[in-house]
Amino acid sequence: MSSRVAGQWVVITGASAGFGAAAARAFGRAGARLLLGARRLDKLAAASQEAHAAGAQAARHHALDVTQTRSVSRFVDWVRTHTDRVDVLVNNAGGAHGQDTVEQGQDADWETMFQTNVLGTLRMTRALLPLMKPHPGGIIINLGSVAAREAYEGGAAYCAAKAGVLQITRALRLELNGTGLRVATVDPGLAETEFALVRFKGDAARAAKVYEGIQPLTAEDVAEAILWVASRPPHVCVDEMVIKCTDQASVHKVHRRPRP
Repeated sequence: MSSRVAGQWVVITGASAGFGAAAARAFGRAGARLLLGARRLDKLAAASQEAHAAGAQAARHHALDVTQTRSVSRFVDWVRTHTDRVDVLVNNAGGAHGQDTVEQGQDADWETMFQTNVLGTLRMTRALLPLMKPHPGGIIINLGSVAAREAYEGGAAYCAAKAGVLQITRALRLELNGTGLRVATVDPGLAETEFALVRFKGDAARAAKVYEGIQPLTAEDVAEAILWVASRPPHVCVDEMVIKCTDQASVHKVHRRPRP
């Protein structure tokens, strides 16, 4: 499965933790050459070391804040010092902030969600397409969410942001048709990472309740899906993948087991 990405240059954003760090390890085990970006440099360095230990042909990292065009430009300049081509771009940086109703919503939370999920995906894709278009067979994988497909109370801004990622993916698929590049979205449901802790701004008890009584997806589950999508033959494009844990049938339908 993974032999097709061996030796390929793979860029992963938000690679310091969660899906991004797990994807770095998965691509590392497949023998890819990794260029990793994130804001938290200590965690990013650790993720890079883990990917290298897993078997990556190369695993390098550089500071990246996708909410800042200047940071994206610096990161891509750094990428160019290592390679003149990118085979796989994983737009993973994103996340949710707060779960307020529209009536109670905070501008700072809204702006962060749109800057990271929507504008960050646009900025990174725009900046790296010149390194991808000359090399047919490459793929852009955007990390979405089931929230792009189902709205829920308190999720207006996050659902809108992830719906934006979904529509960016669909538009890119049309715009890049004929280039040989592929565009995909991987949309997870409940997955136990730092997601809920970040959303609830460090409230560990509230974050734990999100996963209470269920067996959620892990970061590794989602990373395996990302690697599988990237590993398809060049003539195969998995346009959209929705992946949920068995306990989750929809946003509002989750089977929770009683506490022992």
